[in-house]
Amino acid sequence: MTHPGAGALSGLGVVMSGEDDELAAMLPAACAGDETAFRIVYRAQHPALLRYLTVLVGADAEDVASEAWLQIARDLRTFRGDWDGFRGWSATIARHRAMDHLRRARRRPIPAVPIDMVAADLVAAQDTAEQVLESLGTDAAVALIASLPRDQAEAVMLRAVLGLDATSAGKVLGKRAGAVRTAAYRGLRTLAQRFPGPVTPEPAPALRGVR
Repeated sequence: MTHPGAGALSGLGVVMSGEDDELAAMLPAACAGDETAFRIVYRAQHPALLRYLTVLVGADAEDVASEAWLQIARDLRTFRGDWDGFRGWSATIARHRAMDHLRRARRRPIPAVPIDMVAADLVAAQDTAEQVLESLGTDAAVALIASLPRDQAEAVMLRAVLGLDATSAGKVLGKRAGAVRTAAYRGLRTLAQRFPGPVTPEPAPALRGVR
């Protein structure tokens, strides 16, 4: 199945389904210590992790990403799972390193607005994100996303940039899948309100019982 919004996300860190198959084939070799396979996996996953970390730690994203990849490389032999599982596993490691960094720095996250970031589809609401990206341009779109509360921004990044489903994103964040869907939907609704154009968000997901 083609990832929704493939045209808008191509080249921005989201791995599409055809690439998923190739990377899934490479992952066992990377886990076994094959350096070529590891480089392929790194090149596929690093851009998305870096964008996610930028939301969390701003200008320090490169340093934190380096720490995360050191741990990923060290622990990769112990990983068991498919490509989707690897995306979630590596995102969890990256997030832990980001939280460690923020604790050491004793400061709150300061989202940067780099040139090469992404606005993308949020939970069955591709039209809104694509309009933001295409109509405002990447810098302005990122400024809007960076202005969201952190839980909403993380939900957007994990769902859209790293391509995780709500359950996997919830594991990274230590939240229920429903809470991730709620955060992503609220982020979408806020973007729709702030976007200076004719945006009609999709109906809210079923949120009964989710706070």
